[in-house]
Amino acid sequence: MKKDLLIIDNITKRFGGLLANQNISFSIDEGEIIGLIGPNGAGKSTLFNCISCYYNSNSGKILFNGTDISRKTPEAICQMGIGRTFQLVRIFKEMTVLENIMIGAFLKHAKQGDATAKAEETANLFGFTEKLSLEAGSLTISDQKRLEVARAFATEPKILLLDEMMAGLNIQEVRETTDLILKLRGMGLTLVLVEHVMEGIMPIANRVIVLDYGLKIAEGTPEEVVNNEKVIEAYFGKKYHAKRRGNTAPLQ
Repeated sequence: MKKDLLIIDNITKRFGGLLANQNISFSIDEGEIIGLIGPNGAGKSTLFNCISCYYNSNSGKILFNGTDISRKTPEAICQMGIGRTFQLVRIFKEMTVLENIMIGAFLKHAKQGDATAKAEETANLFGFTEKLSLEAGSLTISDQKRLEVARAFATEPKILLLDEMMAGLNIQEVRETTDLILKLRGMGLTLVLVEHVMEGIMPIANRVIVLDYGLKIAEGTPEEVVNNEKVIEAYFGKKYHAKRRGNTAPLQ
């Protein structure tokens, strides 16, 4: 029987007079792939930062495996089993591929030999076996994004938060990325994806949550979300929404 792995309970985050997240609530089951979408400035990355405790929310609670993590440190969150990537890739460009992955592995493996073995195992899973000695900065954008996920995976998380992993990728790279995400889910991971690339997230997500101006405006299956009038209006504006009335064609 699946259980709620992560519960977001009325999270609100302010930056001065800006209300970035307002009373956002939803839960995530073990083994789910969740898409978190919305227009630019909707509050998606802010919510990721609250979940991973890079920001502390102003109100509300975040429960992970039944424990309130709302005021913990990012290091403690990672140790508990929440890994993440960033909207702008944060790798150590002058270090090798292997060394980058080892940084993640050191979280659970204090001895260098053990961390190296974990990093090599992870590199094989992510297709980096032939690139271990390359400087990370020499990799393609697609490989740099994948390396950041590999480093997060090496921390041995229960849930991965992936922030715009498919942004800037071509069609083939998007397909390879979705294949990787499905592989990770098959290994028992739960994944939450902030995405703008609908072609990547919609075919693989179990549920999609939509934010707009800091509010949750929709939640449901991909099919339910793309036909939701509030979502269509948020993405295309009121003029498109008015023209579309009576037309049942889904959001593309």
